Amino acid sequence: MNYIIFDNFRRNYLLPLTFVRPVCDIRVGILTIREKWERYLGSPTSTLTEPYLSEKFPMKKEAVNILINGSVIPNAGLAAQVAALKPRQALVSQSIIIAMHVSEEDLLEDLDKVDSSASPVEELEAAGSFLKLNHLWDIFSLNGAAMEEDYRLLTEGRKSAPIPKSNRINGSDIFIEEGAKVEMAYLNASSGPIYIGRDAEIMEGAMIRGPFALLDHAVIKMGAKIYGASTFGPYCKVGGEVNNSVFLGYSNKAHDGFIGNSVIGEWCNIGADTNNSNLKNNYDEVRLWSYPDQTFIPTSLQFCGLILGDHSKCAINTMFNTGTVVGVSANIFGPGFQRNFIPSFVWGGTMGFSTFKFERAMEVAERVYQRRDIVLDDIERRILKHVYETTRSNKRLMD
Repeated sequence: MNYIIFDNFRRNYLLPLTFVRPVCDIRVGILTIREKWERYLGSPTSTLTEPYLSEKFPMKKEAVNILINGSVIPNAGLAAQVAALKPRQALVSQSIIIAMHVSEEDLLEDLDKVDSSASPVEELEAAGSFLKLNHLWDIFSLNGAAMEEDYRLLTEGRKSAPIPKSNRINGSDIFIEEGAKVEMAYLNASSGPIYIGRDAEIMEGAMIRGPFALLDHAVIKMGAKIYGASTFGPYCKVGGEVNNSVFLGYSNKAHDGFIGNSVIGEWCNIGADTNNSNLKNNYDEVRLWSYPDQTFIPTSLQFCGLILGDHSKCAINTMFNTGTVVGVSANIFGPGFQRNFIPSFVWGGTMGFSTFKFERAMEVAERVYQRRDIVLDDIERRILKHVYETTRSNKRLMD
């Protein structure tokens, strides 16, 4: 069977993270949504997404296909129901399409119409519960539950590499992949599992409370304090204090400072002693910027911190207010609390902003990629150029 994961209108509620990736490539738990589907289905997937992203994330069509909603987080039971779909059947839950079995002729490539089939289909109500990303804050809010599922998926029937005796251990759900280095750390899995990826490192004195995931080649620095449920994607470097946050990958918070109830995109750098507020002084509900609504919307959360888009960076001692959204490739500095919404490709802070010129931003991105022996290719540049051009109107909000 050919599986295609599609974006729908929910993509817009997950901006700025989905400016540079389909929804299914967001990490929540240990794995990305795509990685979960591929493991459960035992099959690779392709993507139906925005045209400007399709060069990097192409769609593969075959005679028969199953379309899968990219905002749905699978589990074993749900994946089995999707795999069992027959021609012209759709799996739904409360009118939300989870998956559809379609022929090549019936395959809709218009994202505005993909939630409704061109031909009549038999709708099957999904059995059992599942997780779903509807808003940005769901990424950290659902992270613990998603991590529990991923931990079982990744470790079932496998044996952990030995845990060095120099560590202080509490709880049994600790899994270390080959090549990981963990010495003289505190690992407390009594409130959730701890997963440490291949060639990752936890330095001495770090205190880890599960649920916790550290992906391949990522590093937790000496004396760091990490509360669950927190995930750090591949090649991240993290120090200081972090609580209930998700770092998608390739981002650094290498020094002291606090990040809580937050989501950090890829290729970000957080300066030393940067802090975000995750609780308002009056304990009121936090409101967060919504790109499709072009205003701040209620989250129903009392704790909500920072959403930092890919390639964005902040200087030392930066202070982010409760419920702050920062776009792609913003460069932030200056004293005092930053604004609660900062658009893409801006340079500055509390003293004012100017446009972060595209070519200058690409020079910075190129240097950052080179540090990981990765080339910033033309496809990536075209994606970022599209974001630069289409987000210009947001910059007027800073005037």
